[in-house]
Amino acid sequence: MSSRREFLKTAAFATASLSLAGAIPSFAVSSKGSILGANDRIRLGVIGVNSRGSALAQSFAKMPGCEVVYVCDCDRNALQRCCEQVKAITGKRPKAETDIRKLLEHKDFDAAVIAMPDHWHAKAAIMAMKAGKHVYLEKPTSHNPAENELLVRAALKYGKVVQVGNQRRSWPNIQAAIAEIKAGNIGRVQYGKSWYVNNRPSIGTGKVVPVPENLDWNLWQGPAPREEYRDNIVHYNWHWFRNWGTGEALNNGTHFVDLLRWGLDVEYPTLVSSIGGRYRYQDDWQFPDTQLITYQFGDKASGSWEGRSCNNSPVDGNGVGVAFYGETGTLYLNGGNEYKIVDLSGKVVKDVKSELKFETGNLLNPSEQLDAFHFQNWFDAIRKGEKLNSDIQEACISTQLVQLGNIAQTVGRSLRIEPVSGRILDDAEAMKYWGREYEPGWGIEL
Repeated sequence: MSSRREFLKTAAFATASLSLAGAIPSFAVSSKGSILGANDRIRLGVIGVNSRGSALAQSFAKMPGCEVVYVCDCDRNALQRCCEQVKAITGKRPKAETDIRKLLEHKDFDAAVIAMPDHWHAKAAIMAMKAGKHVYLEKPTSHNPAENELLVRAALKYGKVVQVGNQRRSWPNIQAAIAEIKAGNIGRVQYGKSWYVNNRPSIGTGKVVPVPENLDWNLWQGPAPREEYRDNIVHYNWHWFRNWGTGEALNNGTHFVDLLRWGLDVEYPTLVSSIGGRYRYQDDWQFPDTQLITYQFGDKASGSWEGRSCNNSPVDGNGVGVAFYGETGTLYLNGGNEYKIVDLSGKVVKDVKSELKFETGNLLNPSEQLDAFHFQNWFDAIRKGEKLNSDIQEACISTQLVQLGNIAQTVGRSLRIEPVSGRILDDAEAMKYWGREYEPGWGIEL
């Protein structure tokens, strides 16, 4: 099965328009020169530190065997605040840079942690790889499917270790839960569902106002086509604008679709559908606040993701989660490092708890203690060549599943998908959303 999977992954990107040169036997770090000594400190530059990036910088600062050497952000207030936060933990203030391009000229750090807005993810990760840096990339991997192809090509070309922030892949009880499924402990599983609910307020209608003095708006927009600065974009509401964000489906759905795909043991689907809309408010929000994406994986399995941004009524008792429905029972993941198995009569036959909790309402760092497992896995891959739990190729497949859902929603119909390459079949209109336009001079180059 694993050899077939490697073949499929290689073929998927070899058959895309941005084809890979030659056959690639496996996705792994091939250059032994990129492996650090077991005792070497990994020096980090953290890029994009207003919110999630600030939490990551502080979490990495607490990890043994690494040092946050640089902090980078085009918002000088966020930059200085994060430098002070890291100093409070380590006693040493990291160096500050406002421009990622200048940061990547420095040779005195080994790896980049990227937590910029979604429109920057692929661009920044590829820039970092070209500069010789290993990468920890927050999900989603990219703004659009074309960037996924570029990311995989770049990782193969530059031989860097790229871990994506699908951190549940490293949580011990989640790994145990997936092992339960693969061992057949709930029978054959052919359907699963995933979900995320919240109760987000309106973002209103933005007004064009002067750019704050602390923010380099041109640099913040980076590869995205330029728009005027408005008062309801920075620093969180960009998620709901197509020019920079990817909506709730990729903001939170990526995590749970990734788990769904892992448990069902599937890759690309054959059919993707989406229904929903922006129902709660009339404002600048450009994505659905209510969305149901469904997937058919040939005759092997089917699955779904439900997102509600403005109604937080739980599903099966949980605001976030995944459920796998087997022939003899159901396995539930509640978003944390826990799982439960229920038989067909509704009796709980196994309930695995954890003291390490996922804080649903915490937008910045909901799982700090648990995420250390994922960080350590990345370090072990850099130092010793160990297998990543969420490598760029696996993560791009999960990201692309949700992107396909958004494309289906946009064009208003189901999409037939080629299951080896993940490409949309016989739909020229839908393929218009495969990539994006870039600001002149800011395109992505390998």
